[in-house]
Amino acid sequence: MKVVFFGTQPYDRESFDTINNNGVYGFDIVYHHSHLTPDNAVLARGAEAVCIFVNDTADAVAIRRLADEGVRLIALRCAGFNNVDLKVAAACGIGVVRVPAYSPHAVAEHAVALLLALDRKVHRAYWRTRDGNFSLHGLLGFDLYGKTAGVVGTGRIARALIGILKGFGMEVLAYDICPDEEYARTAGITYVTLDELYRRSDVISLHCPLTEQTRYMINADSIARMKPGVVLLNTGRGQLIHTEALIEGLKQRRIGAAGLDVYEEEAAYFYEDTSDRIMSDDVLARLLSFNNVLVTSHQGFFTREAVDNIARTTMQNIIFRNRVPRGSSTVAPALMTLPSASSSWGKIQPTMEPRIMAPSMTARNA
Repeated sequence: MKVVFFGTQPYDRESFDTINNNGVYGFDIVYHHSHLTPDNAVLARGAEAVCIFVNDTADAVAIRRLADEGVRLIALRCAGFNNVDLKVAAACGIGVVRVPAYSPHAVAEHAVALLLALDRKVHRAYWRTRDGNFSLHGLLGFDLYGKTAGVVGTGRIARALIGILKGFGMEVLAYDICPDEEYARTAGITYVTLDELYRRSDVISLHCPLTEQTRYMINADSIARMKPGVVLLNTGRGQLIHTEALIEGLKQRRIGAAGLDVYEEEAAYFYEDTSDRIMSDDVLARLLSFNNVLVTSHQGFFTREAVDNIARTTMQNIIFRNRVPRGSSTVAPALMTLPSASSSWGKIQPTMEPRIMAPSMTARNA
């Protein structure tokens, strides 16, 4: 079976080749560094499956062109699928699978890393001491103990984060469209409205899917309702935050600091070395100019354990889906489909089994 990978990096080749060559799969894998677009979908000619990542474009045009080339399956090597037109995929008889649970701890721990670095000014202290500047001026932080954290969405990643924040002695408020009160009692957290979460939280961390309802949920209006000096963390999807509104919030000191592992227009920069080029994105350039902003290039998932889990589950997904008849839009009874837009953000249970998307589903997992 031929599988064409788009948007690949050296670590993708290493992890997938290691698993593919273990005698179980033996796929004919072709790697492309370029991201999938409608213009290069022809690169999938002769392949039964394509494997894509977060910044590949599987829109209606791209999917129809993939179908014309004989592709039967789109395998995402990530959890989110906001870059895939599921309805068109279903109409073209193309199955779509993803990796819903690779390592929630990896992303949660990265969010905490951003929080601690921003709070204690670790990034600034690092550069100072390298230059022989051992002054503490401007490096004053605050105790996390006794502070209030607001977590938006209570899925797997959010719950891993909540466990860590509770360990710091923080009070945790949460918002979810379908609150899990049993989990709240067990974890010792309180579900509140978004307004209350914004008003009371010293730290806000976003862990909800990107949908039409959550797109730009952090905007000028929501920022105006936040506690002055709040630390904002986003390890989910870039378009949860309106970046220009965030910049205004930083300038007005409504936002005390921001830790971002994602950016709404990240596809042109993230995962690439652009250090020898002039940055043409003025919004990103302005964001990077703040000393109380940390931007990382969507690396929250990037641990040895997570990369290995992603490769293994993706390969399992491909070999399983290859056994499903062409045009089938259903899944085996043992497999769980994605939640609908009206269901809880946190209802998908962790598993390492293959997952196939039902075409009618519209929610996007963060």
